[in-house]
Amino acid sequence: MVAAAIPEAVSTRRLLLFARAPIPGRVKTRLVAPGGLTAAGAASLHRALVADLGHRLSAGPWELVLMWASTPDAEPPSDLAPAAVPWRLQEGRDLGERLYNGLRWAADGADRVAAVGSDHPDLDSVRVEEAFEALDAGRDAVLGPAADGGYYLIALRRDALHPRLFEGIAWGSPSVFATTLSRLGELGLDTGLLPEAHDLDTVADLARFRQRLERRAELRSLCPRTAEVLL
Repeated sequence: MVAAAIPEAVSTRRLLLFARAPIPGRVKTRLVAPGGLTAAGAASLHRALVADLGHRLSAGPWELVLMWASTPDAEPPSDLAPAAVPWRLQEGRDLGERLYNGLRWAADGADRVAAVGSDHPDLDSVRVEEAFEALDAGRDAVLGPAADGGYYLIALRRDALHPRLFEGIAWGSPSVFATTLSRLGELGLDTGLLPEAHDLDTVADLARFRQRLERRAELRSLCPRTAEVLL
């Protein structure tokens, strides 16, 4: 499979949206449990999450690139972001390598780079803009801590990108944010923090988010594809 070509024009900001092919049994597997979803339902939810984020974040003052983790039997992304949004295959043996390789590629053509995952359904352009503005104001890095101990966003100035931030991390564990923050300090990088937010990874997260969708019409408007799957 050959990734679509990335426009050659250099931008000052690049935002990478990391996502996996929505194949049943291979995505959102922690939601496939009593009180949760079927494997097919989890795959449909993942597709909806990526599509909502792809369309929402494509309108910001940055170049959005969909970073796609594919498999030999998966189709390339077609409707997960507006047609003008380019995509690129992830490269690396684990999440750390994939993040670093993606951000290193992005930094070849941008002074400010950021990466977000697809598990934070109500992440909006305002929060991403806060991260980029902090870099513009002189911060070296910005992290968005997740309630489960990970992070939902990392943003870096080009000269602050370092493999040490992504090596030897126990990805998926409650120590990801704390370890990364410690590494940023070891490297002497001035780091800003965004407000903490919940990911959508577990059955408890799913129940919490469904309740929010039921109560808040504006959230349903923000995440229409996700709301259609869950309600």
